[in-house]
Amino acid sequence: MSTKEPIIKMRGITKTFGTVVANENAQLDIYSGEILAILGENGSGKTTLMNMLAGIYFPDSGQIYINGEEVVIASPKDAFQYGIGMIHQHFKLVNVLSAAENVALGLNEKGRFNIKKVAERIQKLCDQYGFDIDPYEKIYNMSVSQKQTVEIMKVLYRGADVLILDEPTAVLTPQETEKLFKVLRNMRNDGKAVVIITHKMNEVEELSDRVAVLRKGAYVGDMLTKDTNAEEMTNMLVGHPVKLEIERPDPVDPKPRIKVEHLTVRNEEGLLKLDDVSFTANSGEILGIAGVSGNGQKELLEAIAGLQPTEAGSIHYIDDDGSERELIGMDPLLIQRMGVSLSFVPEDRLGMGLVGSMDITENMMLRSYRRGASVFLDQKNPHKLAARVVKNLSVNTPNLETQVRKLSGGNVQKVLVGREISSAPTVLLTAYAVRGLDINSSYTIYDLINRQKQEGVAVIYVGEDLDVLLELADKILVLCGGRVSGIVEGRRADKKQVGLMMTRVEAQKNDD
Repeated sequence: MSTKEPIIKMRGITKTFGTVVANENAQLDIYSGEILAILGENGSGKTTLMNMLAGIYFPDSGQIYINGEEVVIASPKDAFQYGIGMIHQHFKLVNVLSAAENVALGLNEKGRFNIKKVAERIQKLCDQYGFDIDPYEKIYNMSVSQKQTVEIMKVLYRGADVLILDEPTAVLTPQETEKLFKVLRNMRNDGKAVVIITHKMNEVEELSDRVAVLRKGAYVGDMLTKDTNAEEMTNMLVGHPVKLEIERPDPVDPKPRIKVEHLTVRNEEGLLKLDDVSFTANSGEILGIAGVSGNGQKELLEAIAGLQPTEAGSIHYIDDDGSERELIGMDPLLIQRMGVSLSFVPEDRLGMGLVGSMDITENMMLRSYRRGASVFLDQKNPHKLAARVVKNLSVNTPNLETQVRKLSGGNVQKVLVGREISSAPTVLLTAYAVRGLDINSSYTIYDLINRQKQEGVAVIYVGEDLDVLLELADKILVLCGGRVSGIVEGRRADKKQVGLMMTRVEAQKNDD
């Protein structure tokens, strides 16, 4: 692949967790001055393999070579000594401290601690690579992308030459993603090795120099990004041809189903999460909700589902005959007893959606199934339903009696989505329905959601991948700071326009 020697070689890496084989005889080469994308289906061992390089896990067998010498990496401290740092999806920052103080935490530098010197060095790194943060700003005042910058800065400050980023753009706007890509290219041009774990093919094509593919824990192969395309990469990681197109059938006899007016919600700490939000979700349509994570998406869906107290406003369910019923003040059981068939795929899979200590079949019994058209034909027997969900969504589980908490995050998500869609709803609320899922599984979910739309269901889809929202949704409502920035037509929406709306509150012209 390259005439130069790799800075890191991983050979014969195997890692198991109980009976689950995460990596089996895997290998990987990492070169300096290169951006490497690691692709693989959910559960293919991408993050596990990188966690072993970062010292978080220790391999059961295999060797790691750095600059030709075999090394042992038993902890993150060891990894840092070899110039390896990993930036995880979930940030590990102390909110009440400044950027500089967070960077300095855990450092064991000689002499008296001097925050001014730390800040000066951070500023030099910012100038060198194109970062935009104030070393003295508190974390709680920062945007998600600024917090991510601090995490990257922590790694760079410690002298890392190899940076591993796990799903780095999951919660960024298109504009923030562009800034991050520019910084990563600057790092590559400075001779650093950059590794990204991602599910987004467009980002792989745009950013990476080389792609390595894992399948079922094993290394399949690698290729130069310029010599391949999204379809070829997907076929390689799945093992068979996959159609990479999200169909968007026309709305099916759209009629108002959920009408939200002047909705205001505060969280338990009294912080305003939704501020005077109004919109209508139609049957036979997909309403996409766009916004940087934490801008009220969670509270909006929970309010409609009867799980979130509201301060003001109304949420009406509109029957086929046009009669309206108020949902505010109703809990999920009362909403069900009213005859409103509402399904909810929450962001918190195990905390709110499923019971981790129960098996797959028992989790199917947690809600009352109704007769009616469904993607899954048999709703009467929870065991049969569980088997159908496992088969249709390719849930990777030893058996139906396996406790849900023992499944990977992606497989937990499949069980939850399958159960909720199986209840033949008239309203389907989904929060990040494909988060943590591989490409093949994600497209299966998109297909299921489209089938719900074609059956006349009003679908409200909160997503973090703006490209998917622009392909899937009929209308896109943009939230910023808990307010509606605007509602645009999915078929005519511009990605950059929506990205700008995600980061500013002033109202946009509705494009109905």
